[in-house]
Amino acid sequence: MRNKVALITGGNSGIGRGIALRFVREGAVVAIVARDEDKGAAVVNEIQHHGGSATFFAADLSSEAQAHAAVQYTVDQFGALHIVVNNAGVGTRRSGVADDDPPGVRWDKLRGPNLDAAYFVSAFAMPHLAAAHGAIVNISSTATLHGNWGLYCVAKAGVEALTRAFAAEGAPLGVRVNGVSPGWIATEQDAARPAAGSGNGTWAMPPSLFNRMGTPDEIASAVLFLASEEASFITGQTLIVDGGLTITDYPSMPLLKDLGHRVRSRR
Repeated sequence: MRNKVALITGGNSGIGRGIALRFVREGAVVAIVARDEDKGAAVVNEIQHHGGSATFFAADLSSEAQAHAAVQYTVDQFGALHIVVNNAGVGTRRSGVADDDPPGVRWDKLRGPNLDAAYFVSAFAMPHLAAAHGAIVNISSTATLHGNWGLYCVAKAGVEALTRAFAAEGAPLGVRVNGVSPGWIATEQDAARPAAGSGNGTWAMPPSLFNRMGTPDEIASAVLFLASEEASFITGQTLIVDGGLTITDYPSMPLLKDLGHRVRSRR
C-alpha cells in the first residue's frame, strides 16, 4: 500500500475507521468521506498523530453531485486515486426509518446511503482507477442472506450485484472490483446499543463459531488483501467474513450434539 491513495467512505467510525487506520499503517494515504465532520476530524487527527497522512471531506454520498465532489477532492488533494472502499451506509438501527413512513420514503432512506452511494462513487472514480489500474472494495453484509433484515438486506444485495457489474466493466480497464460481507462486528455502535436478544449485552445465540464478534481490523485485513496486488486475479467476488456464522444451522445443534456430527474422530 505504500504511496497508494485510498478513498474510504464512511471512514470516520466503525468498520470504516478500522479500514482507514489499517491502510495508513500499511503505507497508504487516505481520504475519508462521510457526513459527520467532528468524527471525521477525530480520525484524521488520530492518523496524523501516528505519522500518517489523511484528509476528510464532508459529503452525503447518496447525492450524485456530492459523490462527484468527493472523488474530485481526493484526486485534487493527492494527485491520483488507486483504491476506493465503499463502506458508507446505514443499518437498520440508524436508518431513520419511522413506522409511519410511506414505502417510497422507507426505500430512499435505506437505498440511498447503501446502494446509491456505492454506485455514484464507483462511477465517478472509475476513470481515475483505470489510469492507476486500481481496485474497488465494496462493503456488503451477511444480511443479504436473511430476509428478516428487510430493505437493508435488499440494498446490500444490490451492492453485491453492483460489485459484479463494475467488475465486468472494469476488467478491460485493468480495474478489479470485489466485496467483503461482514457478519457481526464489534463497533462503537454495538457498544452503545447491543444487538443481543436479552438487551443486557449477552447473546441469545453466539454471533459466530468462535463465540465472539469480529473486529473492524479483521474486516480491514480482508479489504486490504482484495485491494492489494496479492489479489491480482480476483474480481467480481464477495468474501464473507463472519466467523462461520452463515454456515451454522443453530436449530439443529442440540440434536446433533446428542447424535454426533463430527467429521473427526473423538480420539
